[in-house]
Amino acid sequence: MGLTHQSTGSAIDTGELTIIRTSPQDKVIALAGNPNVGKSTVFNGLTGMNQHTGNWPGKTVTNAQGKYVHNYKNFILVDIPGTYSLLASSVEEEVARDFICFGEPDAVVIVADATCLERNLNLVLQILEVTQNVVLCVNLLDEAQKKKIHIDLQELSHLLGIPVVGASARSGIGLEKLMDSVEEVSFHQRRTNPKSIVYPEPLEQAVSILQPAVEKALTKPLNARWVTLKLLDWDDTLFHSLSDYIGISLLKVPDVAENYQEAKDLLRRSSWSDEKIRDEVVSSIVAKSEEIYQHCVYLENKAYNHRDRTIDKWLTSKAAGIPIMILLLGLIFWLTIEGANYPSELLSSLFFGLQEHLVVFFHWIHAPEWLTNMLVMGVYRTLAWVVSVMLPPMAIFFPLFTLLEDSGYLPRVAFNMDKFFKKANAHGKQSLTMCMGFGCNACGVIGCRIIDSPRERLIAILTNNFVPCNGRFPTLIAIITMFFAGVAALPLQSALSTLMLTGIIIFGVCMTLLSSKLLSKTVLKGIPSSFALELPPYRRPQIGKVIVRSIFDRTLFVLGRAAAVAAPAGLIIWILSNVMVGDASLLSYCTSFFDPFAQLIGLDGVILMAFILGFPANEIVMPIIIMSYLCSGSIMEFDSLEQLHLLLVEHGWTWLTAVCTMLFSLLHFPCGTTCWTIYKETKSIKWTALAFFLPTLSGIMICFLVATFARFFGLA
Repeated sequence: MGLTHQSTGSAIDTGELTIIRTSPQDKVIALAGNPNVGKSTVFNGLTGMNQHTGNWPGKTVTNAQGKYVHNYKNFILVDIPGTYSLLASSVEEEVARDFICFGEPDAVVIVADATCLERNLNLVLQILEVTQNVVLCVNLLDEAQKKKIHIDLQELSHLLGIPVVGASARSGIGLEKLMDSVEEVSFHQRRTNPKSIVYPEPLEQAVSILQPAVEKALTKPLNARWVTLKLLDWDDTLFHSLSDYIGISLLKVPDVAENYQEAKDLLRRSSWSDEKIRDEVVSSIVAKSEEIYQHCVYLENKAYNHRDRTIDKWLTSKAAGIPIMILLLGLIFWLTIEGANYPSELLSSLFFGLQEHLVVFFHWIHAPEWLTNMLVMGVYRTLAWVVSVMLPPMAIFFPLFTLLEDSGYLPRVAFNMDKFFKKANAHGKQSLTMCMGFGCNACGVIGCRIIDSPRERLIAILTNNFVPCNGRFPTLIAIITMFFAGVAALPLQSALSTLMLTGIIIFGVCMTLLSSKLLSKTVLKGIPSSFALELPPYRRPQIGKVIVRSIFDRTLFVLGRAAAVAAPAGLIIWILSNVMVGDASLLSYCTSFFDPFAQLIGLDGVILMAFILGFPANEIVMPIIIMSYLCSGSIMEFDSLEQLHLLLVEHGWTWLTAVCTMLFSLLHFPCGTTCWTIYKETKSIKWTALAFFLPTLSGIMICFLVATFARFFGLA
């Protein structure tokens, strides 16, 4: 993966990740740093489009690799997961630690946040204990200047003993100078001299006893002092990674084992338990970070983060946090609904206008009539509907969602929702993956990788489908407008549609929490894990980059995937509606077969069959319903919702049918793309099947209860 299938040349095994060098002179650079410091911005700014992504072998953690040419020298940048410490407590931190420690990168670039440098220095000092080939990139200097934070980069470089480069990666400032320093360090033109951390006397004595034996036993280029400290400060996962890397268990080497026992005896006589060793190591690193920070950072304004804290008092408060979150969600939906109508009509006119030209073309090449109808009326019309209905709302929703992400608001959403997911015995980060599901449930499932606990990650994957993806919005919006918002005056219709759609979303969130609780009490029992949630500073989004990134990275990606599954679906639908058995099509027989059961849950056979045929892409559910009611052999479009409303009413739709259809649209099986993604993430048919049946059975039960209640009380 990554570069392994894209390049040719000599392969090197860097820990768990295989990287392909195009020449022996290529340098591998690890890009490390805390989360939310702009590490990915630095990576993207340097590598541009020369990137490849994948998973670390055996891990559900994404790696990104990219090529960069600087002064005619080739560099391979590896963007490792963000981590606060090499004292790993999660899969992501283990991956980051192992690549830095055992991946043998030629240099490590540590990206730090200039607005909170003291906290970032903890990781810098830990990495300096592992390797000397380090360059520190102090990013977000523009943000620091706004907050009147002044950093003496030259003094910082002197205190750390490594090159330090200031940068504002979002604007591209400092990246060229950064690569100059990386070139000097990685090609050994500049020797660094990092300062060692001095630990309390008992620990230093123990290190002096054990280090000589460790140095002799090491068969790989590792810092013997660091390895000695890690042996004394025992970490099972690190010890296993170390043993795999050097090919031997150090404690099985006689001299090491003997000196190790002597060093541990010395610590025990000094009343140093294993827990105290780790506490003293951490305390010494923190103290050194504070000392360096005090010498090189000057705060002109001591209350530089006052504005952020003031905003957070509202956005994360118990009283206002959730209502503001719902209002913002409603605003995004309103903008999406209002903004998507006109471009959707334009695209529909364009694509369906091309249909006649395609028919003429097929006649010109003397294609059989059945082939023309199958490809044009089946495949093309389905694709045209999916693109015209799906593209405009995605092109609006994704940039708006990315703006919230870029501004720093989404971590506040996770903060607000954390207590609810904790009560459901789930992980607080599930709120972020749930938000990703609004755009595409498959993206939401992939986003579950940010959850460390396998149990809680599974819960998030299995319940992600309870929030409607972009493909279900058109159906929900159309039904709301036709049967409910249409009764209001014209200026209020959009507001009422938004209000009802937001209510449906909130119901989906409640179902997510309820299902998470059910899973955590049955098949996925366990205690919710704790995690550190950083609230990054609020930043002014870069609107231009946000629009470009959201369109190319999200909108077109999801649209292309939807089109890929919609095309064969159009073919199947055309065959079912055009192959006749007696006087009726196969589609008619299917809808008649499902009708008795569908009536029980407030639907009819046509609606239920449309959901089944819409498995590849949720966008085609409503077109299939129209096609089935009109008994036509191809997907149909209507000039207005009034015409569609009349058609549905003529075929027995009532307010109850509309409600049950919306509920079943919200609570039914994931689309084909999402199911495939779930299987790829879990590697399990069992969990994929559960992800399919959990929302479907919930939808059937709720629709049955609503329909039965309405009929019992004579409401329908």
